[in-house]
Parts: sequence; C-alpha cells; structure tokens
Amino acid sequence: MTATQPSPSAAAPATTAAPDRGAHEAFLLLRTVFTVAPVVFGLDKFTNLMTDWTQYLAPWIDDLVPGTAQQAMYAVGVVEVIAGLLVAVRPRWGAPVVALWLAGIIVNLVTLGEYWDVALRDFGLLGAAVALWRLAAGRHA
Repeated sequence: MTATQPSPSAAAPATTAAPDRGAHEAFLLLRTVFTVAPVVFGLDKFTNLMTDWTQYLAPWIDDLVPGTAQQAMYAVGVVEVIAGLLVAVRPRWGAPVVALWLAGIIVNLVTLGEYWDVALRDFGLLGAAVALWRLAAGRHA
C-alpha cells in the first residue's frame, strides 16, 4: 500500500446521493400496485362485478358490524379506496395502512375457515406492502 492510498479498512463506505435505481424502480412498482389494486377492489365492492364480496366476510365480523353484509362491503370499499389514494399521495403513511388492512383481511379469511389460498396470497401482499413502507421511509430519511 502506498502512502497516498488509505487502507481499505480506513476508507469511508461508498455512498451515493442518488437512490439505487433498482430500489427506486421497486418503489414505483409497489406504489403503483398498492394504489391501483385497493382503489379497483374498493370500487368493485359497490358493483360486485368481479365477485360477490359478501362471501368473504366471516360471520362473526358480520355480527359485529351494523347493517347487512353488503353494507359492510360498502364500508370496506370506502376504506380500500382511501387506503389506495393515501399510498398514491403519501406512501410512507399509506403502505402501513394497507399492510394492517391486509392483516385484517387475513384474520377474517382464516377465521372463516375457507379461502386459504386467498389468505396466503394476501400474506404475500402484506409483505410487499411492508417492503413499500420501508422503501418509502428510506426515501425520506
């Protein structure tokens, strides 16, 4: 080692001012998905074009909320649209909201005792929402 070169252990870690391109692309992809999907699924709670959403509501939850199962789905739809819009404008706040919402859906499906495949899919989405949360937090650090 020459006198003008610092030893590798003494060198400062390499940092860049610009965010890693891959992390930025992952952030944009997750932000887009967690904006579009909740809004689309939330709006569909009012039309039931994709499915009859009431079939996914556990009876114990239906007993807790006032009104019919379909009215509960209207409330679910409103929450999902708001969560998606929150991800669009403030992903650092919206991503944990979506993650908690997905956790609630998983609990609902598991206690329903059916739709294990959907619960597993939503568990993967929950992980992706947490990843978006971490990426969004890193962008504001």
